[in-house]
Amino acid sequence: MLKAIAIIAIVLAAGIAGVLAFALTKPDTFRVERSLAVKAPADAIYPQVADFHRWTAWSPYEGRDPAMKRTFGGAAAGKGATYAWDGNNNVGAGHMEILEANPASKLRIKLDFERPFEGHNTAEFTFMPQGDATLVTWAMSGPAPFLSKVMQVFINMDSMIGKDFEAGLAGLKKLTEKQ
Repeated sequence: MLKAIAIIAIVLAAGIAGVLAFALTKPDTFRVERSLAVKAPADAIYPQVADFHRWTAWSPYEGRDPAMKRTFGGAAAGKGATYAWDGNNNVGAGHMEILEANPASKLRIKLDFERPFEGHNTAEFTFMPQGDATLVTWAMSGPAPFLSKVMQVFINMDSMIGKDFEAGLAGLKKLTEKQ
């Protein structure tokens, strides 16, 4: 019996060591990006993103906690606008600040997560005219600390976050194409 327990312990320890070693091979940074063509001019789409008050109309994260607390500050929209949220386990807590706002072309946001995991990332929205449409790209990038690397062994971050970005871009498309 003791020999069986020892064998199980050795196998478990080797498995854990293998996962940790594999996690070390993951990149030190990550980037998730999705794009969608929207049949609307960039100047019709940009205000929906540059004003955090408008995110409730299209962001996939806004509906996950009806009781989520939101705090807005700084500028009303564009550079200097801030947004903090505190919600359930589906949305966690954190804050954003628009660092760069080039109307109808690019928006860069400092994105800090407090829970369920701490993270300090950058989100970007770019708007590229394409005939009668605009290619809208939503991207997020940042460092991948060791805990994040361990999670990446089991979870595909690109797929997980990417599906949310796809839903958000579809929401922007629906919202701006009907105007």
